[in-house]
Amino acid sequence: MKKNLLTLFAFLFIYSANAQVAVDTTGLLGDSYNKWSIELSVGQGKGVKPYADGYFSSNPDKVFGGLQLNSFGIGARYMISPKFGLKFDFNYENFKNQSGSESLEFEMLQYRTGIQGVVNAVRLFGIEEAAGRFGLLLHGGLNFAYMQPQTVAPGHNKGRHEWNGGLIVGFSPQFRLTNSLALFADLSTMNNYRQHFNWDGSYAESTDNLSGQQVLLAFGLSYSFGNEKIHGDWAIIQDKKDKEIEELNNRIGEIETLMNDADKDGVPDYLDVENNSIAGVAVDTKGRMVDKNTNGVPDELEKYIDNSITNNNTNNATLSKNMLEQLINEGYIAAYFDKSNSQPTPASADNIGFVLNYLRNNPTASIEISGYADEVGSSAKNEKLADARAENVKAILVKAGINPSRLNAKGAGIDSSVDKNSEYARRLVRKAVFKITN
Repeated sequence: MKKNLLTLFAFLFIYSANAQVAVDTTGLLGDSYNKWSIELSVGQGKGVKPYADGYFSSNPDKVFGGLQLNSFGIGARYMISPKFGLKFDFNYENFKNQSGSESLEFEMLQYRTGIQGVVNAVRLFGIEEAAGRFGLLLHGGLNFAYMQPQTVAPGHNKGRHEWNGGLIVGFSPQFRLTNSLALFADLSTMNNYRQHFNWDGSYAESTDNLSGQQVLLAFGLSYSFGNEKIHGDWAIIQDKKDKEIEELNNRIGEIETLMNDADKDGVPDYLDVENNSIAGVAVDTKGRMVDKNTNGVPDELEKYIDNSITNNNTNNATLSKNMLEQLINEGYIAAYFDKSNSQPTPASADNIGFVLNYLRNNPTASIEISGYADEVGSSAKNEKLADARAENVKAILVKAGINPSRLNAKGAGIDSSVDKNSEYARRLVRKAVFKITN
């Protein structure tokens, strides 16, 4: 049996070493998981107590008391839920004195089986994604053993046997090698409550009778099988109801985002094609400021500014000046040009007039004029055209009586922010814009 277990364990270890390295590290998002897994392990079991005088299991001259591979196990685990399951296992163990120790020779065979509850601690604490390929199982339950002394010495019990049982608890760190295969270590401790034998095979003293202790350190492989593509211990599980709630929250979040109104014009952002309108200015159902005469200035502002600035209404002059400066600096007031033309269109006269009125009413103010061209044509030609447009607007203001020292004209080059294949879009970037510099 020992040879067969070693052979099977070696086969699975070789399989894991040659298995695919590209594994799914994210798990599955759903409510299903592989529930069954089988485990093979090999390690060292030590009987802690009781012993007769002259017998003991460790070699004090070796690290950790020496190493003996004397425990071989096979088990099956079924996870009732993602966090809790049951484990059935069977172990063969051969306890002997270690070579080179001062213990008298002894040998005890033990066949042990158990039924335990299992807790997936990583799932219990909700850290599956953070843990990645690492896992941790906690287990505990009932342990049943068949003990058969093999020691040939006076006062020992070779040829006899006994059944005993007790409790077992332990923990098993894991590391996932492939989608289905995991490497694990296990540290367990067992207490037997019907153990008449010492671990050396003699009968225990009355003070130690019916009480035995054993520890086990083992390493093994766990293989999960089922319809899912990843080991059940690592699949990312999400309850259907939780998923529905998450989807509902996402929809609510999307609706809230769509209903935002960044410019406070009463039109939600998802309907607003002009998402920077001035607060208090009338807009249409698309969020565009109303401009019936299509001169580039919203009608309400145009009327208000005419009344408060040009008529020198002192009660509203400061407020109107601020509004006008905002219109100028943010590009609402601009001069526009036809294709390949450096002279502004007739419709731009009103906008240039706005700038002229501002400069006349604010004699200390200066203006920077920036000319632009669209993407059509050669870059060199468009750069030159942008310069000419700015200079020509400056020339108009100079002829209207503005001191040239208050005007700074420059070419700003090509505006590529619109679809170059759209003639209507290109009209918007063939322009000269203004910025107050004082």
